[in-house]
Amino acid sequence: MSGKPRLTYLNGRGRMEPVRWLLAAAGVEFEEVYLETREQYEKLIKGGSLMFQQVPLVEMDGMKMVQTRAILAYIAGKYNLYGKDLKERALIDMYVEGITDLMQMILMFPFSPPEAKEKNIDSIKEKATHRYFPVFEKALKQHGQDFLVGNKFSWADVQLIEAILAVEEKIPAVLSGFPQLQAFKTKMSNMPTIKKFLQPGSPRKPPPDEHYVETVLKVFKI
Repeated sequence: MSGKPRLTYLNGRGRMEPVRWLLAAAGVEFEEVYLETREQYEKLIKGGSLMFQQVPLVEMDGMKMVQTRAILAYIAGKYNLYGKDLKERALIDMYVEGITDLMQMILMFPFSPPEAKEKNIDSIKEKATHRYFPVFEKALKQHGQDFLVGNKFSWADVQLIEAILAVEEKIPAVLSGFPQLQAFKTKMSNMPTIKKFLQPGSPRKPPPDEHYVETVLKVFKI
């Protein structure tokens, strides 16, 4: 092993994509192993690599970490992206949990039946524009700073730019009423590590397609 973090998941976004984003934003190179068959997944379970028989799996610093939230918290803490004290950490956690709720809708969208897709798009738009994005628009406007917490780049900023871009893929004009978020998106997208991650050929995964959905259903027998 090279010493780089090793990520085991499917070759797609899913629950691993925020991990890829956070490592990339921290400037950390990583390796990936892609699950393509049920047998690969069962081998991991039998080998004791998956504490709760679930992926994502991230191997780093001598640990085999599972559970997306735990993985992200470890990475954020390790690379100083988790606030300067408990109060800042609590605020970052609240922001991250809110964004995760919104992203759960995006995560499940490819698996919805064709007749439900239009309704689900409307639901994503409604929640993004009335529940989630207004929170961040207000926060950025009130403190007049570039970042969400403590005027310092954090895990919350990474999660938010990922969410903005993911929602825009479904609803291109979703930020039309959010000037602060438009400016935030521009600033974040031009940060060197994030700009690199947004370039073609980076480890960032494309939106899920039919092949990805079929692979998920096959590997996990959903």
